[in-house]
Amino acid sequence: MADSKKVVFVVASEGFQPVEYSVPKKLLEQAGITVETASNKIVPAIAKDGSTTNINYLIKDIPLDNIDGVFIVGGPGAMEHLDNEQTYNIIKNAVEKNKTIGAICVSPRILANAGVLSGKQATGWDGDNELTGIFKEHDVHYKIGPDVVRDENIVTATGPDAAREYGEQIISMFD
Repeated sequence: MADSKKVVFVVASEGFQPVEYSVPKKLLEQAGITVETASNKIVPAIAKDGSTTNINYLIKDIPLDNIDGVFIVGGPGAMEHLDNEQTYNIIKNAVEKNKTIGAICVSPRILANAGVLSGKQATGWDGDNELTGIFKEHDVHYKIGPDVVRDENIVTATGPDAAREYGEQIISMFD
């Protein structure tokens, strides 16, 4: 039952991928799932296309006891603003609390760096040819080919072209 579920999308304060944010968010909301947004700054976040979105929480203040999942949006600002101990701690705590988590585009690297993908299957953006090495370093089984990969309660996706399928997979995880 997707109804009464609540998730948080994490975006970089500057340079998040608007399609990876808006397409899954719209699908989840249409399915009755509340979507709130967290970032590294509490001011409106600016997407790479200049559009903005309001922020409900700082990353460190995400209320894990009151939500069902945490999903990291990609884009050019993700590694600069989100690949850090604060994000790792929230993700690790979400896993400890058995929450559903996910990441799209460049952001599965953040999940790998947080240590939560070890022994799991995942995918992500590899336009710079670094993903294989990052996943190998963290014992992640890189699935090349599918745009969206689910392993238990973790979902990863390759980028904007996979945004709809990613959103659909998130919804299915709450059915």
